[in-house]
Amino acid sequence: MAEIRTRSIPDNIQLNDYPVWLANIFASRGISSNEQLDYSLKHLPNPSLMKGATQAAGLLADAIEQQQRLLIIADYDVDGATSCTLMQLILKEFSAKHVSYLVPDRFKLGYGLSPAIVDLAMDENPDWLITVDNGIASEAGVRRAKELGIGIIITDHHLPGETLPDADAIVNPNQPGCEFPSKALAGVGVAFYTLLALRAELRQRDWFAKQGIAEPNLGNYLDLVALGSVADLVPLDHLNRCLIQQGLERINQKTCRPAITTLLSFVQREFSRIQAQDLGFIVAPRLNAAGRLDDMRIGIECLMSQTQQGAEPLAEELNHWNLQRRAIQEEMQQQALDIVRQQKLDKMSDKKAVCLYSEKWHEGVIGLIASKIKDQLYRPTIVFARSDETGLIKGSARSIKGIHIRDVLDRIATQKPEMLQKFGGHAMAAGLTIEEKYLAEFETTFNEVVKNWSDDGVFDNILWSDGELSPAQLNLENAELLEQSGPWGQKFPEPQFDGKFKVIDWKILKQRHIKFRLSLGDSGIVDAIAFNQSDDMLYRQFDHVHLLYRLSINRFRGVSKLQLMIDYISPP
Repeated sequence: MAEIRTRSIPDNIQLNDYPVWLANIFASRGISSNEQLDYSLKHLPNPSLMKGATQAAGLLADAIEQQQRLLIIADYDVDGATSCTLMQLILKEFSAKHVSYLVPDRFKLGYGLSPAIVDLAMDENPDWLITVDNGIASEAGVRRAKELGIGIIITDHHLPGETLPDADAIVNPNQPGCEFPSKALAGVGVAFYTLLALRAELRQRDWFAKQGIAEPNLGNYLDLVALGSVADLVPLDHLNRCLIQQGLERINQKTCRPAITTLLSFVQREFSRIQAQDLGFIVAPRLNAAGRLDDMRIGIECLMSQTQQGAEPLAEELNHWNLQRRAIQEEMQQQALDIVRQQKLDKMSDKKAVCLYSEKWHEGVIGLIASKIKDQLYRPTIVFARSDETGLIKGSARSIKGIHIRDVLDRIATQKPEMLQKFGGHAMAAGLTIEEKYLAEFETTFNEVVKNWSDDGVFDNILWSDGELSPAQLNLENAELLEQSGPWGQKFPEPQFDGKFKVIDWKILKQRHIKFRLSLGDSGIVDAIAFNQSDDMLYRQFDHVHLLYRLSINRFRGVSKLQLMIDYISPP
């Protein structure tokens, strides 16, 4: 069961341009001045501050001048796909003649710049390999590339290990000694900054004038940066909010990649303005479905399309894969919940971490299942599926606030080095490979490490509210104001409010959702909807409810109505 608490509000708020209730929301998220809500490009830090960017720019400028062959090694998620697309398009606009890309087959080759990927890359006869959204842990792959005489430039945002690969240049704000002010960039953000540094280097060499071309405006590519950043759930510090907001402005002005507007069109709803949430819940899953079930090259080729006509058939294919992904996920999720109930994992207070495995589960979907189980049990969760390699299983991990899942895996690897074949990731998400014979021992060790990680308070599921809105404040105008005040996301959460309401009536939709009509007293009635409710909640009798909710707008046939989006119904 979760507990709803109200966020604290700092004193001496200096946000005079906003209503008091909205100023309080911003202040509770660390905003102390209007300048922190200014998302113009003038606030972007200089790329020279990012360690390795200037060095990488010099190497790439030499390669472009000499028309060497550049091969991009991408990851198979949306961050990797947008990074790969961005790198290709801009390098070509810089007049690089030989640019191609390679995405590992996640089921056969796995993640990152492995020696096997380097060997496969030799078919392209590259002079340089450029990683995007991967590479910081690829010591063996870099060694193999060096043996073959290939140059290596790594652009990545993942946390490094104790030693760095021996690459020709590494661009990563999280590497030791990097003084770049933001450590929260997605892989596509790091790629963008690398290309900003490259443009500065080429400008200094008078390259664009010599080629007789206009200096490219890299702001035209911020739609890709916004999409990759939102999809990768990176913390929305000021820089990421700037990049995402600038990308959203271009999307709403229809000066974006045709693939983005095409993928948005698969949802039959009216848009006033595209929000960050629309990229996260509509565009990203369709792109990710290709990487999860088939081949992310479909997604990259869709993003690369220059016209609507070129993007549409690829978008249709992505939508097809997404429908398949949803069907597979629903089946796996039900099986996972059955295991949770059978093992009574939701009743075991001493169980601080959860491991689930079935030989029938699809490797490409286990991360989604891990996220769902983590949310339900509020415990770090790893879901495993059988690997193509005999005797190995692959796991996808999701964690809760206060438990750094990659560091947990690192501690396990230190204690029992024979157990983990490989691992990597972030604070909240990670991937790993182990031998199936170690699963039971790994589960025990994982639980013990997590249990000893910190005090029990970290396992309390606290849901944070921005307070209660009066009936008069529950109006369409305020919902529109919140929409315009984004982007909202990780570490800068969309405002949630809580309150107690009298229920006028309710009904169950599609055997999973509950739609309420709630009394606002003299201010009328408001609709509210709670998606994907448990059987226990679906068949309750409702008289009054205590809700945690967000303000949303239901737009239909040109009419806009306020609707409460329910995130939690507090049990009576």
